[in-house]
Amino acid sequence: MRLFLRNCAKLSSSCKEIRIHLCQTSEASKGARDFVQQLYPKVKKDNPKLPILIRECSGVQPMLWVRSEFGKETSYSLTGQKSSDILKQIESL
Repeated sequence: MRLFLRNCAKLSSSCKEIRIHLCQTSEASKGARDFVQQLYPKVKKDNPKLPILIRECSGVQPMLWVRSEFGKETSYSLTGQKSSDILKQIESL
């Protein structure tokens, strides 16, 4: 886990907003909850001006939404992913 914390870099300037939707209790959202608890602070510290929104809703499927230049939005399913996999997904943006 610490390896990912050290290697987290600034995200591309074309990334304008990140939203993470997750459920507070479901097993499918466990990786998303772990990401928010363990890795989100480092990502936010490395990207202080980038809006990173966390949305919790009971029963929702975990999703990563990325808004890029010109308002283009892309979504990625986070169902069953580990927190490290979510970090890799965000870093690949």
